[in-house]
Amino acid sequence: MTQIPADYDGVVLTAPFSTPYQRYSIDTAHYWIAQALRGSLKAAALEKDALDGLSVSSFTLFPDTAVGLTQHLGLSPRWLDNIPMGGASAGVAVRRAARAVQAKDVDVVACVAGDTNQIDSFRQLLSSFSRFAMDASYPYGYGGPNANFALLTDRYMHDFGAKREDFGKICVAQRDNALKNPNAVMKKPLTLEQYLEARAIADPIALFDCVMPCAGAECFLVMHEDEAKRRGLPYAHLRGAIERHNAHRDDPIQLRGGWTVDIDTLWAMAGLSPDQVDLVQTYDDYPVISMMQFEDLGFCAKGEGPDFVRSHDLTIAGSFPHNTSGGQLSAGQAGAAGGYIGMVEAIRQVTGQAKGTQVAGATRALVSGFGMINYDRGLCSSATLLETGARA
Repeated sequence: MTQIPADYDGVVLTAPFSTPYQRYSIDTAHYWIAQALRGSLKAAALEKDALDGLSVSSFTLFPDTAVGLTQHLGLSPRWLDNIPMGGASAGVAVRRAARAVQAKDVDVVACVAGDTNQIDSFRQLLSSFSRFAMDASYPYGYGGPNANFALLTDRYMHDFGAKREDFGKICVAQRDNALKNPNAVMKKPLTLEQYLEARAIADPIALFDCVMPCAGAECFLVMHEDEAKRRGLPYAHLRGAIERHNAHRDDPIQLRGGWTVDIDTLWAMAGLSPDQVDLVQTYDDYPVISMMQFEDLGFCAKGEGPDFVRSHDLTIAGSFPHNTSGGQLSAGQAGAAGGYIGMVEAIRQVTGQAKGTQVAGATRALVSGFGMINYDRGLCSSATLLETGARA
């Protein structure tokens, strides 16, 4: 019998900040991370010396890690975390920072993710991404996420009856949302016809199924509610958080993620059910992964993702607001493979700071993450539930 962990009472998230995304950059990841960190500190009216905790996620910070970054930025935290978990990083960072705050090991933690994107950055990243990939894929001329997710998408379509139009509906809705986000990379409308006619990348994946790597960063602060109140900050309560790694390791192909192991724990911890959230931010490097999360997070049963998408409007004003900033597919993938874009957007939504992408009356948000494609599957998953504490 699974024991429900202690709740996260008293822990809040505040001061969300995003840099405008940029397709390519000659600046280092250090620069982008510094910009986001400065933005969050300014939003909270904090000097950097008041920051005693730091959690960092980046794929392009090499040869530095979070430790080296402290010297670059002139920080001296008493609590430090380095989370190289790709799209799951934001949820993992929140979960661990929250426990440190509850334990009084730290007062204020800055959680930040950032990456640069130079002309050859992505190829270099893939060339040494994992030992599995280097030994078992690349020698045979096969590798990279497009090829992996083409196989997964094809199998999902075969087993569950999904059609390209279903994935296209996700992509078109996110582009509509991105047009309301001034920081998004994609600035042109996308129709379903354009999606279906796009050039093939790795059958059945085509151009608009693929995420756009870019340069950028996001940051937010984790602290005790009393601290946020004292500073007069808008904030979100942390109602639940889970992480899981290398789940369902015997599955021949990944048609479910680690969320399925702990999702009942997440909902029980928060005292909520799926029909009580106002918006969802899923990790979306490819639309099939978002559809898989709709199932694994409890919004529909396994295999019902296509019907769920067909019966819902996924835009900001729709019946199921999803990836309201445009997500990675239309806003861009920056910062440890985009693990933070959904979290900062969710904080903005439930605190009334989302501006053009604001969902009317939003008080609860679910954020899920997925990362580290190691040979044939993503190893890391996370999910977080946020609820309005104090609005702007």
